[in-house]
Amino acid sequence: MNLPILQLLVLAGIAIFLILRLRSVLGTRDGFEAPNVPPAGLDERKRKFEVIEGGPDQDITDHAEEGSDTAKALANMKQREPSFEVGGFLSGARSAYEFILMGFERGELAEIKPYISDEVYEVFAQVVEAREKKGLKVEAEFIGVREVSIHSAEFHAASGTAEIAMKFIGELTSVVRDDTGEIVEGKEGKVKTQKDIWTFEREMGVNDPNWILVATGE
Repeated sequence: MNLPILQLLVLAGIAIFLILRLRSVLGTRDGFEAPNVPPAGLDERKRKFEVIEGGPDQDITDHAEEGSDTAKALANMKQREPSFEVGGFLSGARSAYEFILMGFERGELAEIKPYISDEVYEVFAQVVEAREKKGLKVEAEFIGVREVSIHSAEFHAASGTAEIAMKFIGELTSVVRDDTGEIVEGKEGKVKTQKDIWTFEREMGVNDPNWILVATGE
């Protein structure tokens, strides 16, 4: 056998060896193929996401115990008015507390009248009138709110009326002076803590977004 034919046979043998080697490593498209396996943890992440989507409303459970009467009432409010947010209500209640409290302390009832019920207005007016008859004047400064939380909530499905009782712990300075300017109550500059439970009311699902203060207490 001459040399060129021998070289050709050697090269052919090497080619056949390489083809068989590649087939053993890469496999073929015939027969069983391993299924595509999703990245580890994907199914678990999807499951957790589905639980969150169908789970408790965090806007409610952040402010009321899950399953409580208060939580159920808040859920009914949101069902009647989907745009209602408990967190947003608390923020507004905090501002209303300062505005109404200081209006009362200073006897400026005309400013706060649109935001309180007739019954609450009458009580406030009697206190302010009694002060004026005695020649007393209140000087007060609001410091801040230490705590604001939901005390209880009720929803009346028939009327669509919602009631939310709020617990406030506020801090302010307050002194009462007589007609000569002498302090007859309180101490100038001394911060006092005031605890209140105020109930706000509103009909859900109507255009008027304002909540009205309908009751005060401690």
